[in-house]
Amino acid sequence: FCAERCKAAALYTTNKVKGAPIYVTKKHLEDGCAQAVIVNSGNANTCNENGIEIAEQMCELTAEALDIDADDVLVGSTGVIGQPLSIKPIKARIPTLAKELSSKKSSEACEAIMTTDTRKKEIAVEFEIEGRKCHVGGISKGSGMIAPNMATMLGFITTDVAICHELLEKALRKVNSLTYSMVSVDGDTSTNDTLILMSSGLAKNPEITCEDKNYEKFENALYAVMMNLARETARDGEGATKMIGCAVIGAKNEVCAKTVAKSVICSSLVKAAMFGADANWGRVLCALGYSGADVDVSKVGVTFISSAGRITVCKDGAGVDFSEELAKKILLEHDITIEINLDDGTGSAVAWGCDLTYDYVKINGDYRT
Repeated sequence: FCAERCKAAALYTTNKVKGAPIYVTKKHLEDGCAQAVIVNSGNANTCNENGIEIAEQMCELTAEALDIDADDVLVGSTGVIGQPLSIKPIKARIPTLAKELSSKKSSEACEAIMTTDTRKKEIAVEFEIEGRKCHVGGISKGSGMIAPNMATMLGFITTDVAICHELLEKALRKVNSLTYSMVSVDGDTSTNDTLILMSSGLAKNPEITCEDKNYEKFENALYAVMMNLARETARDGEGATKMIGCAVIGAKNEVCAKTVAKSVICSSLVKAAMFGADANWGRVLCALGYSGADVDVSKVGVTFISSAGRITVCKDGAGVDFSEELAKKILLEHDITIEINLDDGTGSAVAWGCDLTYDYVKINGDYRT
């Protein structure tokens, strides 16, 4: 909640099956403004006959408790799909939530929106624009059903920077394309993915209305927040023991680099190999090969990197002699980078994911219970 009406922008799931809160939030954001967000976890409020009604009620009850307009309240839900959602427990607790609002309770809100997450995902940065202290902070949740084409399960970012709505939305879309949209845990795109950015302008900096050095500072701060939240989403993948980054360099262009990086990160066989610390570089080339990217396979090089060292396993599209013992040591670390050099240009990109473990199956085998 903000005492002032904020400029706001949002991105949503590309899944054709969408949670009721998305329809309500889209409607409430038609004027580009918002003042509060109400969220529940445990129930996605998706595919429910009265879902829209429940989501609207959540906004109305929140607005009443905060003495603001219901159209300025945005709503998000996450959890089980197709489960009826009762407004009764929500209605009973909203007055308490409003009463206990505090600028020091971000961590509690972050924890409250978790479902199968094992850790909180929150970060904030401070910087200056024209001598004024400015901030960007965010909380998000997401652990499974993560293959976003726009965002993670739920993400809420706030800033006190004064910026026009057009550039606020532009920054969100651009930074998202480099961060959340480059994350995959399991290849499943959620029905409820929602990413919201709200700007209060309370930093009192000269309003950013063009893509100048001040806009660049804001965009960089937004990137720092969203990149870290996106990486933590990958690190916290359901059942994961390792975070995997795929760094593609030497691509013909950025689109080509992104396509290859996402294909490798999404490969179940690559993910399983990383879980077993198996330097099976052939699976990396396989995923690269079916990505659809314009790649000259005869130029491709692959290197595995971690805090234990780095080892090149493929050069010019063919295997090279390497120490299996060293490769194993490198791949036993918790943070692993698969570096792919396409040797065909200056394009680059990074995607993030995690390994595929037995626990992922256990978690999703009895998710509803």
